[in-house]
Amino acid sequence: MVVLLFVMLFLFISLGFTIWTAMGISGMTYILIKGDFSLRILIQTMVGGIDSTTLVAIPFFIFVGRLMSKSGITKKLADFADFFVGRFRGGLAFVSIVVSLIMAGVSGSAVADASSISAVLHPLMKERGYDDEFAAAINSSSAVIGPIFPPSIPMIFISVISGLSLGKLFLGGVVPGILMAIFLAIMVAFVSRKKDYKTVKMKMGLWRFLSLIKDSIFAVIAPLIVIGGVVFGVVTLVEVAALAISYVMFISLFIYRSIKLKDLFPVFKETAVFSSSIMIIFAVVGLYQYIVATEQLADQLLKVIQGMHMSKQLFLLFTTVFFLLMGCILDAVPVMLIFFPVLLPIAVDLGIDPTHFGVIVVLNLMIGLLTPPIGGILFIQSKIAGLDFDRMVQCIWPYTLTLIAVLLLITYVPWLVLVVPNMVF
Repeated sequence: MVVLLFVMLFLFISLGFTIWTAMGISGMTYILIKGDFSLRILIQTMVGGIDSTTLVAIPFFIFVGRLMSKSGITKKLADFADFFVGRFRGGLAFVSIVVSLIMAGVSGSAVADASSISAVLHPLMKERGYDDEFAAAINSSSAVIGPIFPPSIPMIFISVISGLSLGKLFLGGVVPGILMAIFLAIMVAFVSRKKDYKTVKMKMGLWRFLSLIKDSIFAVIAPLIVIGGVVFGVVTLVEVAALAISYVMFISLFIYRSIKLKDLFPVFKETAVFSSSIMIIFAVVGLYQYIVATEQLADQLLKVIQGMHMSKQLFLLFTTVFFLLMGCILDAVPVMLIFFPVLLPIAVDLGIDPTHFGVIVVLNLMIGLLTPPIGGILFIQSKIAGLDFDRMVQCIWPYTLTLIAVLLLITYVPWLVLVVPNMVF
């Protein structure tokens, strides 16, 4: 019977319904068919889906990412990175990678990073002779680092629904995030040489370096506040998110003086709209989680996998393919919230570390942001770069395959994920 639930979900999505509407209607229809309908159950499950204080941190991080873009802090970080790597062949592509690593420490969102970084770098990349396809592809793929390198909004989701240590999940993304940056940098070096992009002569020297430090030091400190606060337990996630807002607002208003109080209202508005679209998914996922629990889907899957005598390595391959495919056709949030709690007990039963499993699931689904037909980042980049969506899909594939190579590496070498958490916890 539970198969009917997902058949209805995909049917409603194919008819053009939004994700949360399709999930809500299919969930209620399933309950009606089963004869278990109760308004009390419906309300309780939907409220339960968002009944978590940790979720309060999500709109805070989204606000920080929007504010950094609005106030020009992203541009300052780009100038700082440009000093070190901008003079190399394909230098601005390396800048995109470096800034994505830094921005990940504040916004934690691939979509936020993609929109803010590309808005700054894409016009500059065109000025230096990069073609639109290359610029859009590297800005898109580097943005995927954001949800892997700490902090990470998707890992907050994972922690909320599974009870896993958020600190361990955050630290589990450190090495994979760095590997993603290295692999993408190798791809950039190869493509830049093939396209024969010119090197850029830049003014170096101690005084220029000190000037850049003075201009960007406050922006660089922001990620350290977030990561340090959560990992070392100085403050809770919500508190550190609020601190990040206070800090970024302070430096934007009073140190850089790049925005005024009246400029904050559009940022609040954008954050509220984007956050509500996430929270409503959490609410309807609560309905799905109720159905999955009452149908004992996890137990049924465990029996099936045990009957197939699936090894740990084969199960990891199965989940990798499954989440990659689901990321192609569904938004990452509902896939994560519905299927991760179901598959986690099976992974643990097979001897897979839960932190390792959580990190590879997040990377799987974030790669889905680069794949059609959903491809959230692709839609944003196609608008910024002025490219057709089909053209965007064609130019992103080499970088998507590069990230899949990292995914396979961390999937079958758990040490890469667990080495940093094991050093701290």
